[in-house]
Amino acid sequence: MNLLRSPGTVGSLAVLLLAGCTVGPNYHRPSAATAPSWKENVVPPPNPPNGTWKEAEPSDAVLRGNWWDMYGDPELSSLEAKVSVSNQTLRAAMEQYLQATEQVRVARSEYYPTLAAGPSVSRTSNATNTPTSVPGVSKYQYSLRAELASDYFEMRGMDSQKQLLDNTVKSYEDYLKLTEIRYRGGVATEADVALAQTQLETTQAQDIDVGVARAQYEHAIATLIGVPASDFGLPPMPLGSDIPQIPVGVPSQLLERRPDIAASEREIDAANAQIGIAIAAYYPSIFLNGQGGFLSGTAGTWIQGPSAMWSLGASATELLFDAGRRHAFTQQARDAYEQQVANYRQTVLSAFEDVEDNLAALRILDQESVAQAQAVSSAENSLRINTSLYKEGATTYLTVLTAQTVLLSNQRTQEDVATRQFVASVQLIRALGGGWNTSQLPKL
Repeated sequence: MNLLRSPGTVGSLAVLLLAGCTVGPNYHRPSAATAPSWKENVVPPPNPPNGTWKEAEPSDAVLRGNWWDMYGDPELSSLEAKVSVSNQTLRAAMEQYLQATEQVRVARSEYYPTLAAGPSVSRTSNATNTPTSVPGVSKYQYSLRAELASDYFEMRGMDSQKQLLDNTVKSYEDYLKLTEIRYRGGVATEADVALAQTQLETTQAQDIDVGVARAQYEHAIATLIGVPASDFGLPPMPLGSDIPQIPVGVPSQLLERRPDIAASEREIDAANAQIGIAIAAYYPSIFLNGQGGFLSGTAGTWIQGPSAMWSLGASATELLFDAGRRHAFTQQARDAYEQQVANYRQTVLSAFEDVEDNLAALRILDQESVAQAQAVSSAENSLRINTSLYKEGATTYLTVLTAQTVLLSNQRTQEDVATRQFVASVQLIRALGGGWNTSQLPKL
């Protein structure tokens, strides 16, 4: 005998199972500790002595996607634009995220029966230790951009140091010439010339040494934008004076801004889905079997009405005793969910700490900048006084050298504080989540 089969009947019957097969608790975002306002004062600080703060326009009330544009630096904006298309770490992170979204779909599909070509109807669940388990959402996307901005401002800070030392070397060359003239005139000693020569050469060495750190930051930027360090270079450009006012918003907005919080919250959702999968093991397993076609011992009568045949069957099985195995799996899923909730709440607390740390850093660095500017002014006055006394023969060159050393030290500290202010502002933006928010997550 010969048999022809058709899957149509089984497919239509299986659809009846799709409507009410979702099990497990409904997902709700867990509560987390928040605060009504930031502890640190976020009112714009007074104008720093070496520049001015940019006043925020009404349209700048929130952080936007291209937050780096707030610095008004075309070079930085150009570099940031290259991160998304060239950085291999970011590309790998994005592919990992897209892979995770597909795996979430795989996990959610387990709530429903599957139609096989046999045909048959079955429902399966994969172990969470298999390669299809869902990895955490990558947090590289916004930290790489902050890293680039930080390295960029650190590099420009080195350019500021270089400019300062270049000018200082020229000044010390003039002092050396002055001392040599005075020595030839008999009003200065050979020791004075030696001191001026030593001061000049020491500063020249410091000037050269700045290039080491500057080159390393430049190489780091090249790696971040995905180009070989050997083929990349940026012209020297001293640090500017304008630090943008960062719109910090209110603490509750942090839950929507930080990618790591969003990633942790998605892990809770996945853990919640695993509870539903574990609970599904308590329901009976239903099997549908059917076949249809034409049956005949003669080939010429296969497709005639009397040769038509069909059969349909169904069965259900339910596990009656498993020694507590299903209960253990369900409890394990609930425990994993509570673990993810605890991780989420800790992530939120760490995020608040991160923001407050950088708000405090900006406030304290602003105070330090004011004090350091006063120290530089005093050191400049001291050098002027001692230089005049030296020219009049009322003091030795040692007092001039001491004043020079104090001034240069304070000037370099002032440049370092300015660099730290820019970097701290970038880190505050990173802590706030940049211009990112949860509305940008691909929908599952």
